[in-house]
Amino acid sequence: MPTSTELDFGTPARAGVPVRVEIDGKPITVPAGTSVLRAAMECGVEIPRLCATESLEPFGSCRLCVVEIEGRRGTPSSCTTPVEAGMKVTTQSPKLARLRRGVMELYISDHPLDCLTCPANGNCELQDMAGAVGLREVRYGSGANHLHETKDESNPYFTFDPSKCIVCSRCVRACEEVQGTFALTVKGRGFASKISPGDMLFLESECVSCGACVQACPTATLTEKSVIAAGQPEHSVITTCAYCGVGCSFKAEMQGNEVIRMVPFKDGKANHGHACVKGRFAWGYATHQDRILTPMIREKITDPWREVSWDEALHYAAGEFRRIQAQYGRDSIGGITSSRCTNEETFLVQKLIRAGFGNNNVDTCARVCHSPTGYGLSATFGTSAGTQDFDSVDDADVVMVVGANPTDAHPVFGSRLKRRLRAGGQLIVVDPRRIELVKSPHVEAKHHLGLRPGTNVAVINAMAHVVVSDGLVDETFVAERCDRATFERWREFIADERHSPEAVEAITGVPAVEVRAAARLYATARNAAIYYGLGVTEHSQGSTMVMGMANLAMATGNLGRRGVGVNPLRGQNNVQGSCDMGSFPHEFPGYRHVSNDAVRATFEEAWGVALGGEPGLRIPNMLDAAVDGTFKGIYIQGEDIVQSDPNTRHVVAGLEAMECVVIQDLFLNETASYAHVFLPGSSFLEKDGTFTNSERRINRVRRAIKPMTGMADWQVTIALAKALGCEMEYSHPSEIMAEIARLTPTFHGVSYEKLDRLGSIQWPCNDAAPDGTPIMHVGGFARGKGQFMITEFVATDERTTDRFPLLLTTGRILSQYNVGAQTRRTPNVAWRSEDVLEIHPWDAENRGINDGDLVELASRAGVTTLHAIVSERMQPGVVYTTFHFPGTAINVVTTEFADWATDCPEYKVTAVQVAKTSHTSTWQASYAEMRDETTRRKRPARSI
Repeated sequence: MPTSTELDFGTPARAGVPVRVEIDGKPITVPAGTSVLRAAMECGVEIPRLCATESLEPFGSCRLCVVEIEGRRGTPSSCTTPVEAGMKVTTQSPKLARLRRGVMELYISDHPLDCLTCPANGNCELQDMAGAVGLREVRYGSGANHLHETKDESNPYFTFDPSKCIVCSRCVRACEEVQGTFALTVKGRGFASKISPGDMLFLESECVSCGACVQACPTATLTEKSVIAAGQPEHSVITTCAYCGVGCSFKAEMQGNEVIRMVPFKDGKANHGHACVKGRFAWGYATHQDRILTPMIREKITDPWREVSWDEALHYAAGEFRRIQAQYGRDSIGGITSSRCTNEETFLVQKLIRAGFGNNNVDTCARVCHSPTGYGLSATFGTSAGTQDFDSVDDADVVMVVGANPTDAHPVFGSRLKRRLRAGGQLIVVDPRRIELVKSPHVEAKHHLGLRPGTNVAVINAMAHVVVSDGLVDETFVAERCDRATFERWREFIADERHSPEAVEAITGVPAVEVRAAARLYATARNAAIYYGLGVTEHSQGSTMVMGMANLAMATGNLGRRGVGVNPLRGQNNVQGSCDMGSFPHEFPGYRHVSNDAVRATFEEAWGVALGGEPGLRIPNMLDAAVDGTFKGIYIQGEDIVQSDPNTRHVVAGLEAMECVVIQDLFLNETASYAHVFLPGSSFLEKDGTFTNSERRINRVRRAIKPMTGMADWQVTIALAKALGCEMEYSHPSEIMAEIARLTPTFHGVSYEKLDRLGSIQWPCNDAAPDGTPIMHVGGFARGKGQFMITEFVATDERTTDRFPLLLTTGRILSQYNVGAQTRRTPNVAWRSEDVLEIHPWDAENRGINDGDLVELASRAGVTTLHAIVSERMQPGVVYTTFHFPGTAINVVTTEFADWATDCPEYKVTAVQVAKTSHTSTWQASYAEMRDETTRRKRPARSI
């Protein structure tokens, strides 16, 4: 039997006044606009159908769902017929049965009769409907057919077998309505109609492999290769994706302890049954042969790794940490939590550091991505998180996307945003690149402010200047909701002519007329929303820019309701949660400062140990201190700072100066080359716990397979704590969450029981909001009155020169994720197997560079090489690349400049030169040699 399926009501739900109808004699009340097909399903009557599915608008092509309606002629399709008050519907009659069997006979006459060997056997809607209508014979055995069409197996994850296609158009509609890519079409007419990805193979087409077409297909036409290889799954586990900050819910569909496929969960409140290529298909890394499943230790990083027992590895690590503290002092060690691990695991790591190490030297990867978000939103609104749920964008009339590329980095939200734009929403894009949203099928930005990298604050100040000078301030909102004194100071500051669009045009490169038009569009919209990414935060003025956007939203009254807000698009699956759990050196869980005596006393009482009241070291401080000789040991869970952090040479120098580096991860990542202890970690499929996504949504992560290492990550941390003499008593992650809820006001009402009952919860969840808070700051800000902040534009110290005349900015692509440790070990490399440098044709021509040439990318920090792509997505003077592949070592080039408030690196502005070359850089060659030496493993001798 196939895995249990969610009920498909055939057409989408509608909102409207109640309408009472009768179906097969059964009365039912449904909202006006509901289809007869859905109304029937809601009262327990299942009408046969093939072209209809709940995620798509009704189409009415298959003619299988026909019904009879009292007082009407003919047999209308129930999927396209809306209910009307008093309507009486008959779904079963001899006439309907005859019509349906005739339709099915035509379908089956042009379909392979290989059900027993078909990969969809047991999970095929065509097969089910043939049974439902009582089809027993097919009279049309000869004539033209499509049974010998060529199968397309080019996509690494699914096959397209047109011989099994019934041209129901569900795949085409899914690509259009759900994903918004428009990669598929129906080619030809009548009998010659067929589904086509544009007269080319799927892999060569515009298909983004989100899997929506596969999920929509009612036959075996589009089928996962994993299902073809292993057969249909027999049970499923609902869990949460471990890639970006959207936090999609999935069903891990299983055979025994093996995952067969990942299917987006229809009731997932972040994704509503949609997915991207990474979450849907790129989960094979969890069982990749590169996984390290046994603990390893070594005395020096040039020694080969030696496999040992868990007990030996943990006691060795603990012993080294205690030795270092005895020799160099309590503050000579620290740790980094992981944004890929669960809330519960992260909570334990920061607890271990504070209570076990006895200091506050804990930090997280948010330091290098969204730490300015926490600073800026806390200063203005009083909370360190976004204001809306994702569904809120459906009510936005204007959306401003700043320094983000949702279709690549947050694809499921990107699809939802495109759907809103196709329905009439207007878009402002603030980005140096022409990202896909600037212009793509049926979507075009009203304004693209293609600013120079590093000038975000100048642009946002100019927009605010227009709001103030044009009299567009929402005076009522400001008077009721904001601090008057800070507003008046800000109004005087921003009204200064030096902030006008004309005054800053020479700085930003954006025409003043465009800035003025964009500002007016945003300020005059009924609902205007801001969504932003790392193109905001990874600047020397990242925190200033976050406050600037918050100022603009407050000044225009775009907060505290649906369709508005200031919303960070978080990069990793639990980067929000890692911050919530107290991973910063100055804050306990819930963003409460370690110097607060009352807060600290609460944790001291719960943990039974005295805690430090001084903030600890940030990641850059730890590395600086290591180079200086005062920081000697670190515990890193699930982060790869050698590849992800800026100025790689400095990172390496810091790690080389340490005497005990403990890495807990799935693979021997780049940082592990400098480690002395390796503790194997668990993938998301092996975890029990919770992730918190970009919209503050706490989702359950449920174990689908047993931990391949024998220990879950939370158990490893507990065992390390015990070896250090810091006892932690938990038997299940639910008990850790119970402690989090007791100690953290915003999580006070969270429990596994409630999460299982509600599906997910958005914090704050407490007595005032027992079911969570989808929209923040309704009626008032968390801090009381909203605070306007002065946002003076200060140009970055990273400037172009004659030697380095170009600006480098970095980001992500759709098929790869972060440092690539996961996606590089999946077939996603079919789309991109290396980092490349995008360069404008003008800059390329001046340097004699053509598409595909190997080029040298040099800055004052270092040199690397990679291949070039000549692209008009770039503006002249700006180049772009990604950081997914360690062989590129792109952060050898980035510098030490960082955000003034949080030390978030300025990845988005590096002065560089690009030149054609014929060989890799010296750094790349020496690093490859070092990597070979430091990843050697000494296998235990086999017993004879």
